[in-house]
Amino acid sequence: MSVKRLAALIRQSGRIAEPAPPAPALFAGADVFGGSVQVRFINAGGCNDCAQEVASAFGPVYDVERYGIRLVASPRHADVLLITGAVTRNMVEPLRRTVDATPTPRFVIAVGDCALTGGVFAEGYGIAGPVSDFVPVDLSVPGNPPAPALIVEALRRMTGR
Repeated sequence: MSVKRLAALIRQSGRIAEPAPPAPALFAGADVFGGSVQVRFINAGGCNDCAQEVASAFGPVYDVERYGIRLVASPRHADVLLITGAVTRNMVEPLRRTVDATPTPRFVIAVGDCALTGGVFAEGYGIAGPVSDFVPVDLSVPGNPPAPALIVEALRRMTGR
């Protein structure tokens, strides 16, 4: 397709992206962030299905960054910790240290059934338990794995955008 034809199609349609859905209710206490949130993603263990859905939420289709939500590389820069997977024995201490390194006020979002209950891995030898056994969880996103739209909605509740 030529550039002229593409430009003509864009002019005719008037828009490229889908309009944003209505803003969700702001999560209690999240008003301290002022409309933008820095997120540190943690995979505590599991099969990576939820991690792929989180990656999709930050990808070009769902584009959660347009709501003021951004991934950061360090917990010291984060407002929200987004945790997937059941906590493995080797991740108990690193998870606690990561939470301690995150400045307050902070919120923890547990994503997926494994993070909430241990999921299919709950009785496994290397599994210590669900995320809530080790850190306080503020918001839960159930599903195995949850759709990226549900993850986006949970993150939007942190910004109110």
